[in-house]
Amino acid sequence: MFAEGFFGKRLPEATVDEVFDDLEVVLLQSDVALPVVERMRRDLRKQLAGRKLRYGVDAEEAIRTCLEGTVRAILARPPLDLVAAVRSTASKPYIILFVGVNGTGKTTTLAKLAGWLRKNGLSVVIAAGDTFRAGAIEQLLVHGERIGVRVIRQQEGSDPAAVAFDAVSHARSKGVDVVLVDTAGRQHTNENLIEEAKKIRRVVSPQLTVFVGDALSGHDVVEQARMFDKALGIDGLVVTKLDADTKGGAALSLAFVTKKPILFVGTGQGYGDLVPFNPDWMVRRLFAEGTAG
Repeated sequence: MFAEGFFGKRLPEATVDEVFDDLEVVLLQSDVALPVVERMRRDLRKQLAGRKLRYGVDAEEAIRTCLEGTVRAILARPPLDLVAAVRSTASKPYIILFVGVNGTGKTTTLAKLAGWLRKNGLSVVIAAGDTFRAGAIEQLLVHGERIGVRVIRQQEGSDPAAVAFDAVSHARSKGVDVVLVDTAGRQHTNENLIEEAKKIRRVVSPQLTVFVGDALSGHDVVEQARMFDKALGIDGLVVTKLDADTKGGAALSLAFVTKKPILFVGTGQGYGDLVPFNPDWMVRRLFAEGTAG
């Protein structure tokens, strides 16, 4: 985590700016976006301006406390109790649209969430809306069989909006609580695919549009999320592959730049390795020395 690259070293007597100049390099190398770094610098100036920082525990603790406070403020979005939101929805089903680029684990994340919802007593249907790849449809069918969830699909090349519409119609007729709509792994620069996602939104009117981002994508994932939010309007984030992220800054940057809550994080390959986001867990992880907690 990014704390490992800075804390634990002796801090020479210095002004706040001089100390932060060293820290800034570590933060940027840890995939913390520049706007987040600038926010941290402002907060440090505000809280520590005029104080000489001498090496030792006091200086380190003062900086750590300030930075932890900044991180907590960035992550402090109103949490979404998804199970309660689904149960309180007057008109079922509750529809969740998943967007993101290729390779982020979006389809697997969707399957994990389906399993999580089922464990919480809700019924689920999946719409195989990535009709551009036959492999994506087959992948969802395998997931659906493993977790006991119906997958609504059409042939490869079919209209994704029509697949989503069929899934919602099926859910309404069967009294299913939630429809999870997969989409193609759209590159955010591909206008045609973005328009297709907009069409799906118009057809099924999802209550929640979720961007799935890969923690290992570094600064790229921030730009992806920004573009999807501008084009579609996203409501929340799922950050995958956090178990393999040794830097720790991408998730923080996503939350800061999009101003959206992180809903879930992926911490492994298993169906149970999708957990509701906990800001305290993230702060401990980012500022851990040695292994993450």
